[in-house]
Amino acid sequence: MVTREDVENIALLSKLFVPEEELDGLTKSMQEIIDFADTINNAQVTDEGFDSISGLSNVFREDEVIESYSSEEILSNAPEQAENHFLVRNRE
Repeated sequence: MVTREDVENIALLSKLFVPEEELDGLTKSMQEIIDFADTINNAQVTDEGFDSISGLSNVFREDEVIESYSSEEILSNAPEQAENHFLVRNRE
């Protein structure tokens, strides 16, 4: 059973301010969360394993090395560059 003191302690540990008028509502909400977690923990589980909805077992492809653009070509349209990198303005 979650008590007001539990909620106050959690708020203190979390460094959160909880107004006095919200403590009862938070206590009730916290208890509902705990009850829901208990419901899930007590659910009947069948040992059938997981079967994906799509039926696919391995959707990964093999890595293939392909030709790409050179750094010079990629940076050729950059408005500003330095040391083979794009320069981006800091907007502070």
